[in-house]
Amino acid sequence: MATHLVQKPGESTWYVRMAVPADVRHAFGGRSKLIKTTGTSNRAEAMDRRLPILAQWKADIAAAREQKLNAGDQWKIAQHQVGLTIQSQRAEAANLLFTPIDLNSPPPEPPKRSPALIKEFRQYADDFRADGQNEFADRLSNHADKFAAAIEKGMTSTVAMELQNDLLAIWADGEAFIKAYEYHLSDEEHKEAKAIANNPKMYKPVSPITDGRLDKFRTQRVKDSIANKTIDQQESKLKKLSNYLRDQGKPLSNETVADWLESLNVASKTKSQYLLAGSTFWQWAMRHDAHWKELHQGQDNPFKDQALPKLSGKAKVAAARKAFTKEQIESLYKVAKTQNNQTLCDLIELGSHTGCRIEELAQLRKESVVKAEGVLSFKIEDSKTAAGIREIPVHPSIQTTVERLIKDSADGFLLPATSGNKYGIRSDSLSKAFGRIKTAEGFGKQHVFHSVRSMVITLLLRAGVVGPTVANIVGHETGIVTFDVYDEGASPRQKLEALKELVFNFN
Repeated sequence: MATHLVQKPGESTWYVRMAVPADVRHAFGGRSKLIKTTGTSNRAEAMDRRLPILAQWKADIAAAREQKLNAGDQWKIAQHQVGLTIQSQRAEAANLLFTPIDLNSPPPEPPKRSPALIKEFRQYADDFRADGQNEFADRLSNHADKFAAAIEKGMTSTVAMELQNDLLAIWADGEAFIKAYEYHLSDEEHKEAKAIANNPKMYKPVSPITDGRLDKFRTQRVKDSIANKTIDQQESKLKKLSNYLRDQGKPLSNETVADWLESLNVASKTKSQYLLAGSTFWQWAMRHDAHWKELHQGQDNPFKDQALPKLSGKAKVAAARKAFTKEQIESLYKVAKTQNNQTLCDLIELGSHTGCRIEELAQLRKESVVKAEGVLSFKIEDSKTAAGIREIPVHPSIQTTVERLIKDSADGFLLPATSGNKYGIRSDSLSKAFGRIKTAEGFGKQHVFHSVRSMVITLLLRAGVVGPTVANIVGHETGIVTFDVYDEGASPRQKLEALKELVFNFN
């Protein structure tokens, strides 16, 4: 492995040296290598001091490459548009010259008179020659001569098409010359600019949402303690947008985002999640990515104020999740029992007597069963919200089940489950098992395990349990300062009495 340490002839001091890749030397004043003193003749010290120097150089090289990539895409996008315009004009000319005239259609607008065009070409040639661009001057002069000769001999459709192609080729090369001057293109890049104008299909757009930016975005989100699942989901959505920008060859703009949303065959709610992912990335990039900020200077966040279709009341009801009824959950329990799926029976029983979320149940351990003010309770120590951290009395009907689960536990958890998914969600296998059984029994997307939680809340409220006590049991905020901030909540005994309203026939 290269140490990047050298000593100059006659010197004992160690220097750090690194070669500059050819593609970014323009950003380093054309230098082919970088060299900097470590300020020490002790090699061990020099080994340590070189690290921040090398890290900075590598960061500068990476930044130069990304800047070149983005700048490169700008001139390529412009050339691509030139190529598309040239293609269109070539097709229009061919259609005009070789399609039989439709006598029933209005005649096309007559072009400029030939003498006027020839005069314009010669004037442009003189302008190019005055600027020292003799090649373009000669090409335009030759084109004018060919044009004049064709008129004198009698213009045919074939000759007219040849002249049109000749003029379009001069235009394409002229645009490439301008891009080479504006963007300081290398000879190879200048050739590519010419090629793109003549064959726009060869251009593959580069999205500003690059893999490098997504990596940096992920790093920041991890530092902000955002859940890995949320990070992955948003990154997936951003990659879909990036692919769309590449495929369509479009910039990131309000109109492009609107078109992209229109192309997605997903619900309005899901489109809102796409917009949230995009807006979060945009805000991060404008704050932490200097080149992004420069690239989009003066541009408003294109993910804001996007119009999404609104569901009618009927459609909202049809799409909303529904609570199970007491009879429905009892029926599902019996099916699980018939299939000898004891774990699923226990899951249904615990959920129906607590209103817990499925992951809260999956995370219950033997030590989660505690006494709270003398009442046997489940201690929920981690939840989606602060209100979710709570104690839930163990319903008398499930005390025997809980004792069995504690006794039979092999890994400390009350409910056995296969290892969690890549996000550490232990309930994944339990959720899938429940999903299979409820689907087999004819329940659709409106009914999920969370519908058990909805059922518990509904049953408690209909039994006359007051709202704040129900919220204390299931771990909801009430939205009222009196209850959410100042009230200590219902006592374990009060919650137990409320839960006794839940009565099921699980046999």
